[in-house]
Amino acid sequence: MLTRLLKLAAGAAVLAVPLAVSLSATPAAAQDVDLTMGILPSPNSLYLKMMEQVPDRVAKATDGKVKVTLNDSLVGGTQITAAVRDGRVPMSGALHTYLAGEEPRMGVFNLPGLINNMAEYTYLCEAFWCEDVEKLWEEQWNAVVLAEGAWCSQALFSKEPIHTLEDFKGKKLRVHNPQTAALMEAIGAKPAPLPLSEVAPALERGVIDGVFTSTCYGNGQEYWRLAPNVQNWKIGPITGWVIIINKDAWEAIPEDQRAAIQAEMDDLEHEALYNFYSHVNEAVENMKANGVELWTAPQSEVDRVTAEEYSQASYQQFYDRATELGFDGEAYIQRAREVLGK
Repeated sequence: MLTRLLKLAAGAAVLAVPLAVSLSATPAAAQDVDLTMGILPSPNSLYLKMMEQVPDRVAKATDGKVKVTLNDSLVGGTQITAAVRDGRVPMSGALHTYLAGEEPRMGVFNLPGLINNMAEYTYLCEAFWCEDVEKLWEEQWNAVVLAEGAWCSQALFSKEPIHTLEDFKGKKLRVHNPQTAALMEAIGAKPAPLPLSEVAPALERGVIDGVFTSTCYGNGQEYWRLAPNVQNWKIGPITGWVIIINKDAWEAIPEDQRAAIQAEMDDLEHEALYNFYSHVNEAVENMKANGVELWTAPQSEVDRVTAEEYSQASYQQFYDRATELGFDGEAYIQRAREVLGK
């Protein structure tokens, strides 16, 4: 984003290097930097496809002076941001939504009916939201944002068809954010927060009846073998990810290399945002080839599920936490609605 480039151009003093970063003893202009990047273990996902590009792209941008090594086992998923803040790893491919209970602005895209597609997500990001969360990353997690992106559109994989509001009632559904959990409770479903590694066994044993997850990841994991009904309910359809680096580690990298890295990450961000649906369509076509059709809920039924009497629980949770943090949650959402023309 432009704001990141402007900040970089302004320059910054080189600070102490955390233990997680390895630098050679040569002068600053010739330093080689080794960075470990914590990522989520999510094979066959768009998230992983983008994360796997980071090492080569950073090496190319810096003529090999900065090396990034991916690691999907060093820190757990819910610790992946705290690990960057605390200097346990210098970089990560993090998820805003894991922080949505603590900082509601990180989960604004999960609110029912607010953001319905990638175009709206990108528009809101560029209007003000990405700049806002960039400040939050810096102030609360001592992190610098290098790139934003998103998982493939969310789908509901379920054992039985869920095609009406009434079909949700009593269903045990894996969710990954508090806003969707609040909505599910309001309509009579039973939200079950589970790590990705436990989803397949839970489906197989009948511990859960379905799972909200990325279309690409669900296809890649072949959840449709256990939960053959794949539905697009447009409930929190976009779940963002972000590439962050510990601020001290970032400022220890020579400025010319930072500029080159940021330019490369801006390109990666553009590709992640604007090539999004090609990946989604590929997953949908793959499922279709295996006899599984993606069912899209008619807008009339989506409106029933996300009616104010149900969705208000999600919004009230946002507003209450905003009050605790000292900002006007209702004004924040109104600003988002105005930007999106809602």
